[in-house]
Amino acid sequence: MTKKLRKFAQVDVFSHTPYLGNPVAVVLDAFGLSSEEMQRLARWTNLSETTFVLPPTKAEADYRLRIFTPGGELPFAGHPTLGSAHAWLENGGKPKRPDTLVQECGAGLVEIQRSINPEGKPQFAFKAPATVKAGPVEAEVLDEISDAIGIAKSDFLAHQYVDNGPGWVCVQLGSAEQVLQVTPKFAPGSQLMLGLIGAYPFGSAAAFELRAFGPKIGVYEDPVTGSLNASVAQWLFRQGIVQGEYEASQGQAMGREGSIRLSLDADGEVWVGGPTTTCISGEIEL
Repeated sequence: MTKKLRKFAQVDVFSHTPYLGNPVAVVLDAFGLSSEEMQRLARWTNLSETTFVLPPTKAEADYRLRIFTPGGELPFAGHPTLGSAHAWLENGGKPKRPDTLVQECGAGLVEIQRSINPEGKPQFAFKAPATVKAGPVEAEVLDEISDAIGIAKSDFLAHQYVDNGPGWVCVQLGSAEQVLQVTPKFAPGSQLMLGLIGAYPFGSAAAFELRAFGPKIGVYEDPVTGSLNASVAQWLFRQGIVQGEYEASQGQAMGREGSIRLSLDADGEVWVGGPTTTCISGEIEL
């Protein structure tokens, strides 16, 4: 296929300060690109995710999104969902409903709410998709996690499959400080998608610190992770550990300042939101 110039944006997600969140590269006119071409660009950007906006195939959807990491395609991911919604609207996208977008992706239809923050800027939140796997983590997987992070299984406060597509498992450690001190060493070929969570002292700005590691998809550590926060929030709300809403922090270990809002609505649905800022816009030849 002959290359052409396509609209492109790079959006910082989940930080009140631009360039301290998690960037996603968004190709806004991806019609005609092959999966191989998409994967090649995702390897080249070397970001946690690169997304490609396509016409929807479902009548309810406003657009379709394909999401690639350097190592492969994902059915769903959180910060790419918010960043792509932001870029799509900023570049002339017209949703079927004024304050709600519907994204079609590998995990199905994802609802995204749009509102205006106190500074007058648009902000977005997605409805957490249902988990495809929940429940306690098997002993052999916990052994692998223990070996990788250098912490005994007996020091794990809790553990759970929190998989809404990427394959996440999560282990709760004794504190946010302990989470920040971890330096994992994963075995070659590890298939882990690992989340760590630890609580901050009562009264802190954030309730929890999270970290996300993805050796399975070629991402050692993701700065700020919407999909993991979504499914962890479903776990925490389900267990009654948190109520109503809370703020999570992620990215401190990488010099970032991720801030994620997690809330539970009257219907029992979890919503995941945070700031989005376009940092690069223009065209890309593909």
